[in-house]
Amino acid sequence: MFEGIQRGLTEALKKLRGRGRLTEANVRDGLREVRRALLEADVNFTVANTFIERVTEKSVGQEVLRTIDPSEQIVRIVYDELVALMGPVDHRFHFAKDRPTVIMLCGLQGSGKTTTAGKLALLLREKHGRKPMLVAADLQRPAAVEQIKVLGGQLNIPVYTEGTAGPDGVIKASPVDVCRNAVTHARGHLLDTVILDTAGRLHIAEMPMEELRQIDRQAKPDDVFLVCDAMTGQDAVNSSKAFNEALDLNGVILTKLDGDARGGAALSIKEVTQVPIKYIGVGEKLEKLEEFHPERMAQRIMGQGDIMGIVEKVARVQQELSQEEIQKQQDKLAKGDFTIEDFRKQFEMMAKMGGMKELMSQMPGMSEMIPEGEDPEESVKRIQGMIDSMTKEEKRNPDIIDIPRRRRIADGSGTEPHEVKQFINQFAQVRTLMRQMASMSLWQRIKMVTGLGKAGMFQPGAMLPKAKIGTGHRKTPKERAEERKKKKKRK
Repeated sequence: MFEGIQRGLTEALKKLRGRGRLTEANVRDGLREVRRALLEADVNFTVANTFIERVTEKSVGQEVLRTIDPSEQIVRIVYDELVALMGPVDHRFHFAKDRPTVIMLCGLQGSGKTTTAGKLALLLREKHGRKPMLVAADLQRPAAVEQIKVLGGQLNIPVYTEGTAGPDGVIKASPVDVCRNAVTHARGHLLDTVILDTAGRLHIAEMPMEELRQIDRQAKPDDVFLVCDAMTGQDAVNSSKAFNEALDLNGVILTKLDGDARGGAALSIKEVTQVPIKYIGVGEKLEKLEEFHPERMAQRIMGQGDIMGIVEKVARVQQELSQEEIQKQQDKLAKGDFTIEDFRKQFEMMAKMGGMKELMSQMPGMSEMIPEGEDPEESVKRIQGMIDSMTKEEKRNPDIIDIPRRRRIADGSGTEPHEVKQFINQFAQVRTLMRQMASMSLWQRIKMVTGLGKAGMFQPGAMLPKAKIGTGHRKTPKERAEERKKKKKRK
């Protein structure tokens, strides 16, 4: 989601490379481009201006160390200011000791409150060992109560409801009474955490703020979280401000960060409202609620990746696999028995970790390797189609795939025979690399994969580099100069 800011910052900082020292003129010249990148990413106008002023103030007149390029010093300053802009964040909940803890969720309709309530309940149970209960306090939106019941059933978490639906689908009951009675119910059934899913409206002007204030007074929530849709950009910032004035928020949960949002909301909310983003939703799956780390987000914005995020995802996926399966994979790699079918399973593991696009965005330097407008997931699907069109024998031994077999596989997967050949050649390279990586530690593997990405190996289905073929003619200096000019024009 931060591709636009990344490209803008990269272009801006290029202008500062090779400068002997940081002067007010060249710093302002570079930061003008940074400001433009922030505004294009839908960052609040005032926030963007204040941010640039702070970076300029810290950059101008700084003594440039001989061993460090001036642009590298600015990168550090921009990074530090991005972290300060979005942080600090305290992820702790205010758990009550002598009664059920009450967590109130509020937000506009369509921001993902009900799904977030389920995700939050799962996180509290799995990570904090709590016994949560979901409360259907959104009695305005038709099917909201049914939705939360379905979520509770999927997660095996109790759901508290009251009232019956009328002909229009709206339940005739008081949300304030439902929330108050839910807390009493939780205390009587030994449930230690109550999550209130309150009603929303499409626009902030239509929100029933007085009703939310009454719930706040009657249910006495320990934490009040605003659920905000990252796709709404500036509207997310404006609604955060209005809700905070009405309810005194403890934090924000930003949803749909896996979409095409430009990232402006993530950079603006904390500065405008002084309310931290505590959690982020990065997918529809119920386990896709993550703690928000300003340092990691700043690294991704600066194009430095999020290695710790990848490590955590790998650990989470490995927990789902049995020790026997992991050992079987390691033994296969050590013996060099890595087959195309095993390669197919690696894609399934990637899907569990968020998919190719998300992984590449978290790898340092990877986001720059993805051509603008190209979806890596499509390349993965194309390869999966080729594999699924192969026989068991061909998957075990791809060396037997000749021209007729390539044509058959291409017909079955909707690809071209030359793409099948290209994939088989790439698989041979991957198999060699997997054998080398079998004896490496996790950090060594990540380092190796990062290096491969910069060499263009992370684009499934990409054309393999062609071998240089001699022409029998040594070029003159003039011919080489002309060739360099043509290359520059193409770039």
